[in-house]
Amino acid sequence: MLRTFARSLACIASILLCLPALAQEYPSRAVKIVVPFAAGGPADIYARFLAQRLQDALGQPFVVEDRPGGGSVIGTDSVAKSAPDGYTLLLMSNAQTVNESLMPNKPYALMRDFVPVSPINYSDLVLVVHPSVPVTNLAELIALAKAKPGKLNYASSGPGTPYHMAGELFKVMAGVDIVHIPYKGSSQARTDLIGGQVDMMFDAVTTMSEFSRAGKVRALATTGKVRSSVLPNVPTLSEAGVAGYEAVIWLGLMAPRGTSPEIIRRLNAEVVKIVSRADVRDEWAKQGAVAMVMTPDEFTRYMNDDIAKWERIVKISGAKPDQ
Repeated sequence: MLRTFARSLACIASILLCLPALAQEYPSRAVKIVVPFAAGGPADIYARFLAQRLQDALGQPFVVEDRPGGGSVIGTDSVAKSAPDGYTLLLMSNAQTVNESLMPNKPYALMRDFVPVSPINYSDLVLVVHPSVPVTNLAELIALAKAKPGKLNYASSGPGTPYHMAGELFKVMAGVDIVHIPYKGSSQARTDLIGGQVDMMFDAVTTMSEFSRAGKVRALATTGKVRSSVLPNVPTLSEAGVAGYEAVIWLGLMAPRGTSPEIIRRLNAEVVKIVSRADVRDEWAKQGAVAMVMTPDEFTRYMNDDIAKWERIVKISGAKPDQ
């Protein structure tokens, strides 16, 4: 029995000694980053930005695969069911933290089936209306919505996405009744807004600012604590009349639960190097995006706090996954 126990200890010690070596050897083949959102949105764009720089740094291909559908559930679930070997990663946003309360019966639990690797960046959203909507500022929009409850609508890239929840938060805090029109991706929602099929949208400032400057939409307010660097003349919702309002879109990287801590730490270190580069931060600032730097443990706490925040909003707003 003592001999068996000694052999077990020796095996455990051998495995522990191998972990740093495994991390040093990682990656030895292509790594897949699954984006559970439609192509062309911020998650897809920044996934490809990050993948190219991880490939340059680590010497193996990092391949982006878009798997949209089900409010991000389909792609996210595919990663949850993947081998925890570091070769399948999830590019996620706060859509997933919202879904913890919005879709409690989904086939995975975020903090049970995944391990946080690193955040990437965050950006403000901007509330825009089609030029045919007869308002020029946020106060006029709120007055119009209150005068015509249930008549105005807003587009989003799907239930549970930051675009959807920004609208739900606005409804609660401004006391208005506007109708959610969900799409299967932000590109389709944006196209219909510009075409006048829907009245308004909360969209990523990184993609919508150019349409605002071109006069295709009218920007009324941004959603951060301070004004956006790319739309400095547009007030925040908080300063325009909805005091305390804040809703951003943030992106991060996760891996299936059980992935080696050494691989998690290595990936985190590489992402931190990339997002901390001066040229990256300068490029992102021009787009309205801000780099986020955290350890895996710090990112875990951040995500737990975000889950709790949106759980309160889902409960108060009565938001449903099919609305």
